[in-house]
Amino acid sequence: MVRVAVAGAGTFGRNHLRVLRELEAAGLGVALAAAVEPDSARAAEAAAQYRIPVYASIDELLAARLELHAATVAVPTVEHHAVASALLDAGLDLLVEKPFAASLAEADDLIEKAEKRGRIVQPGHLEHFNPAVLAVEPRLRYPMFFEAHRLSVFTPRSLDVDVILDLMIHDLDIVLAFAASPVREVRAVGLPVVSPKVDIANVRVEFDSGCVANFTASRVSTERVRKLRFFEPHQYVSIDYARRDLLIVRMDGKISPELAAALAAGKLDAAALTGPAPGLSFVKPEVSPGEPLRLEMESFLDSVRTRRPPRVTARQGRAALELALEIQSTMAAHACRAGLADFFARCP
Repeated sequence: MVRVAVAGAGTFGRNHLRVLRELEAAGLGVALAAAVEPDSARAAEAAAQYRIPVYASIDELLAARLELHAATVAVPTVEHHAVASALLDAGLDLLVEKPFAASLAEADDLIEKAEKRGRIVQPGHLEHFNPAVLAVEPRLRYPMFFEAHRLSVFTPRSLDVDVILDLMIHDLDIVLAFAASPVREVRAVGLPVVSPKVDIANVRVEFDSGCVANFTASRVSTERVRKLRFFEPHQYVSIDYARRDLLIVRMDGKISPELAAALAAGKLDAAALTGPAPGLSFVKPEVSPGEPLRLEMESFLDSVRTRRPPRVTARQGRAALELALEIQSTMAAHACRAGLADFFARCP
């Protein structure tokens, strides 16, 4: 029985609490033991709903001697390092929500502590557990061009970070894994719209392999979009994260110029298919159903029990953070060149 505490009962933390209780109720060898939440209203709500003790601080949690084995960290990003450090010092395995830390120095410190103590630390990069991603990974060939779009309607959630660390980091993480090549060049532009931080951004990343990726992220959109498309030799793959849907288009012969143009523009998806097209074959691989957060939590708990490395390692979390921070720096430099310092950043 793995006894788990949840640090943070806000938007993400509430989902952690829910899934852990569901796993406990299903008899899957886990017990939701406690939570930490300094906000008294949220703490009272969590205590009443889950009938667990809820403490105001990590120190109070650890002083209670609850014989914990693991914890999930769903506090604001700026608190990740302090909270995770204290829990690692107490000997717990951790699932830390994305972004892994607020800086590379903090990420490195957490990695060093975890390795010294032999602890599992899994960053919460949820899309690795999206059923569509799980289905496409065994089919990867040699991706050379990515188009990622992640758009959300504005909410006051996660305004402690910009849209890069809030939304785009999911796609950065997946593309880094799929491209499997060092980053060569980053170009980026971003603007604040309704918050003091960047709310919409467009990024181009080139890898040493020659692979190129374009990323668009917005939290001021009128619609919710979660899509990743990529091209490989004689193959086009479309992933809809939200629908957990996967389409593979294979070029088996010559295709019409009109169809080629639609494909290049990313306008082909499952909904657009009305029948077979000459030269193309459309494959809809089976995608096993499942909630990504539950799959992520089950994978984390399996690592806790078996001591096998997690599916998403702390170093992968660091790599995604490193690219995100480089994008932020590149956006700031662009703002200065474009004369947008008053809206974005102070230039030297």
